[in-house]
Amino acid sequence: MPATGSSLLSIQVSLSGFSFNSSPWFGAERIFTTPEFLRRYELVEIALLTPKCTLVPESFFSETVARTLLEDVCSLRDSDVVSWVRVPRFSSVLIYSNSIDESLSKAIAGTVLMTSGEQAPVLPEMYYLLEASGSCEEYNKILCSYMDGWLYLVIAQGRSLCLANVYRAQDFTTAEYFIFLSLKRLQMNPEVSTICFRTPLDIEAEMSLYRYFKSVVRI
Repeated sequence: MPATGSSLLSIQVSLSGFSFNSSPWFGAERIFTTPEFLRRYELVEIALLTPKCTLVPESFFSETVARTLLEDVCSLRDSDVVSWVRVPRFSSVLIYSNSIDESLSKAIAGTVLMTSGEQAPVLPEMYYLLEASGSCEEYNKILCSYMDGWLYLVIAQGRSLCLANVYRAQDFTTAEYFIFLSLKRLQMNPEVSTICFRTPLDIEAEMSLYRYFKSVVRI
């Protein structure tokens, strides 16, 4: 089918389902019935919310030690496949594993094709948070995703990356704790900062954030 509408489709996938652009989360049964998935796009971005990732300076990276570097920050099974992607914006390499016992991301990648006929790669949510920081116009850049009990957090000031980490947070209150703890350690004032989320926020979570931040934005 010819490409129609937007030339970009951005999809997020987690253990509990998927969302695209500003749409809510859906279950796997919607893959073949969602109209947006029946088109082709110039560019398709598929983000998997995997906590198995770490960012290292490019000068520290070597393919031979990639698995060891990732095992330093998370638990890997022998069967877990380790991959990496370069992040030139911060002269770094993101090492990750998409082995989180889900098959939804592969199914979507095989269903939603680009106009070239190629499949889009499935990359970690952390990669897209790092990339999104480049389009944030404010000096204090605070970007987050929260899903399935994991907080993905990127903080930068200007062109300098201050933090890129994943936290286990069983509820949104715990996620807020890690956000504010990180800002405090970096001596950043939330009252003059905008916080950006790639994942949807319910009204209660959004209003809670508005108590502390200048603005809350969904990207």
